[in-house]
Amino acid sequence: MSAVLAIDELLASAPDAARVTAFLSGRKVPIVEGSIITFCWLGHADAVSLRHWIYGLESATALSRVSNTDLWYLKLDIPSYSRVEYKYTVHRGGASEWIEDPLNPNRARDPFGANSVLQAEGYEAPAWTRRDPSVREGLLEPHVFNSASLGQRNGTLYLPARFRRTRQYPLLVVHDGSDYLNYASMKVILDNLIHRLEIPDLIVAFTDSPDRLNEYANDPLHARFITEELAPDLATHFPLIDRPQARCLMGASFGAVAAFSTAVRYPDFWGRLLLQSGSFAFTDIGTRNRRGPLFDKVVAFVNGYREMPRAVSERVFMSCGVYESLIYENRSLLPLLSATGMEVRLVEARDGHNWENWRDRLREGLSWLFPGPLSFIYE
Repeated sequence: MSAVLAIDELLASAPDAARVTAFLSGRKVPIVEGSIITFCWLGHADAVSLRHWIYGLESATALSRVSNTDLWYLKLDIPSYSRVEYKYTVHRGGASEWIEDPLNPNRARDPFGANSVLQAEGYEAPAWTRRDPSVREGLLEPHVFNSASLGQRNGTLYLPARFRRTRQYPLLVVHDGSDYLNYASMKVILDNLIHRLEIPDLIVAFTDSPDRLNEYANDPLHARFITEELAPDLATHFPLIDRPQARCLMGASFGAVAAFSTAVRYPDFWGRLLLQSGSFAFTDIGTRNRRGPLFDKVVAFVNGYREMPRAVSERVFMSCGVYESLIYENRSLLPLLSATGMEVRLVEARDGHNWENWRDRLREGLSWLFPGPLSFIYE
């Protein structure tokens, strides 16, 4: 016989303000009871809706009010190991506002602000995403590069803690580097994985674009900047291993398109690719994708590659959330890439299109592309 849910017990108890206070006291919200999640909001309102980013479900779902109280609730069936970012839309007096959940301290931040986070049964943020005081820290230093293709570019370089001029290092170039550093804990993750010998010491160039939606959509000038200007310049200043297997290009969303399209324009230069939630929009009929004109250049690029697929790298690690609309495109790309002879791995997660999803996949991606001497020890 299944257990009675906490919210159902409350509803059966002739609830009033005192019982609601007792119900919420010391209770973690949202309430996780197996796969059933109860979202709760407390306060005066005309209506309250849950806003989430799970593709395939209604993006706005109304909460119900507990009679004679200011408690609102919604029960959803969400699988274990899920991580879901959300907000509430609160309607009062003809106006509405989006707010974070005041009953839930878990937050995820991104360039647009913050969201509340549901951690379903079985999910917890990986320990290797948190700073370990026993780990020697690598160095971040600003990097300014004057590109003949794109003008001045400001970025950041990561040098591992044991950096020596007498050694040689693989190179990792990261699109949207500031966001990976600010919202995906990438510097901490590099420090931890290198310390644990799960990946080798790496030199990492974190790059940014002031016009990413245009520049990342298969722009030849961007590809030239990354491959013909930035990478050779770094090689003149740092002891880099001069082999494709030691060069990796990565990015998320449009940044993944930039990484992949650059590799297509310069096959066999980038021997490793890390593509997260790639915005690989395509069409089977016509040239206009349902996502709108912003994706037209991406559609043209992906359609062209699908017509003439070819190996452009050696290893490609892909990740995508099953709660993203882009899961279809990423799954579709997997067999196409594998058929060219490239070694490809796609990892899916019960998460959405966000920086902490991409953060949580970095260990698996980096250690598969650049395995360290002890990477086999850690499961």
